[in-house]
Amino acid sequence: MKLGEIYKKAIDLGMKNDPRSEEVARKELARAKEEFDELREDQKKEFDLERLDNPYADTRLLYGEKEREVQRLLAGIDMEVGEVLLADRLGEKGRKVDLLLSHHPEGRALASLYEVMGMQADILHKYGVPIAVAEGILEGRIKEVQRRLMPSNHTRSVDVAALLDIPFLCVHTPADNTVTTYLQKMIEEQKPFLVKDVLKLLKEIPEYQEGIRNHNGPNLLLGSEKRKAGKIFVDMTGGTGGSKEAFEKIARTDIGTIVGMHIGEEHRAEAEKNHLNVIIAGHIPSDTIGINLFLDELEREEKLDIIACSGFRRVSRL
Repeated sequence: MKLGEIYKKAIDLGMKNDPRSEEVARKELARAKEEFDELREDQKKEFDLERLDNPYADTRLLYGEKEREVQRLLAGIDMEVGEVLLADRLGEKGRKVDLLLSHHPEGRALASLYEVMGMQADILHKYGVPIAVAEGILEGRIKEVQRRLMPSNHTRSVDVAALLDIPFLCVHTPADNTVTTYLQKMIEEQKPFLVKDVLKLLKEIPEYQEGIRNHNGPNLLLGSEKRKAGKIFVDMTGGTGGSKEAFEKIARTDIGTIVGMHIGEEHRAEAEKNHLNVIIAGHIPSDTIGINLFLDELEREEKLDIIACSGFRRVSRL
């Protein structure tokens, strides 16, 4: 399978599973095209042309020509310098790695992570929060994340991959979209009544069973297992954690339970103040489901040699 085909499949899968709808994702591409067309010629040189085909700034082919063939890939939740050197060492031992597949972004995809956070406003709107309110509460948080990323030395692992001539792809929001859709659909089909029923459902999933064995499986952070779950919001996409102010707005909708990957202490306090049930499914197991679903999509067409590392465990649903 060609590297460019893998990259395109990641984008297509992300758009197909976008919780806002595929239509909204395509509107983002149209907006990028309008923005590009309105620029002066000198400004167009600075425009990220990938935005015209890919609405997810945290998902990029960081190194490698699209025509390269991929048969064996090293997949992990993070691909930092150590994992890149691991790929080179595997090559020395006779297992040449054709692609580094990371979930978490590196390089320019990490520097642009904050750009995907705007989709959180549309998701909140879908669940009943007025769009103007949703965009307003996110604005400050997006700028905060942008400032936090600005001083980071984000090209280190990509530089090493380039020196060793190993292609590098990160698939962040498309994988998060996919696990979000997968869990939301499962919950809507199973209709868990109590919070404990939601936990039971999650614990039946192989990646979360592995998470339990590694002490990072599903946990009830806020609320009681005996409470009614109410409407359940799977909150696992949109770059990184949004505004803590969102919990007050969510509490005014029909949502009773949030299922997320992780939550900061200030956010937890706001959720508790607003009497929401919060289940933390587990960061790494949730990311693992998203990457597994993506790899399933690739392997529907061609069998790949997948080496798992960096917190990732391969579970096929084919």
